[in-house]
Amino acid sequence: MRYFLSYLVITLFIISCRPAPENSPINGTWKPVSQNLGGTPLPLAANSNQKLVVTDSLYTMHAESIDKGIIHFNEHKMDIYGQEGPNKGKHFKAIYKQTSDSLTVCYNLQGDSYPKAFSTEGQPLYYLVVFKRIE
Repeated sequence: MRYFLSYLVITLFIISCRPAPENSPINGTWKPVSQNLGGTPLPLAANSNQKLVVTDSLYTMHAESIDKGIIHFNEHKMDIYGQEGPNKGKHFKAIYKQTSDSLTVCYNLQGDSYPKAFSTEGQPLYYLVVFKRIE
């Protein structure tokens, strides 16, 4: 009986340590249609070569360079962990809202807290993006 309990405890510990598969609420391919950094709209040309691809908990951002990483979702909050590209090793916190064909994300590029609203006014390190679904 003692061995069985030990085995059960070890098995449950191992299972709990494995990451659970995440089905991302934002799976798909997205193109930015507007961007704002620190209260300043970015020019429309900044959107032309960009696209975001999300598959479960993985993201790839195609722009001048490719950025890849992991997204963890908790209600309407995101924790973004860069693994490859210019954001490798960085952790960003963001909030998001989604409709069937649009996605709005407000990132805190400092990564110390989640934005409280979808606004960058007075927040030089907040980045707001509106995406449209393309696939």
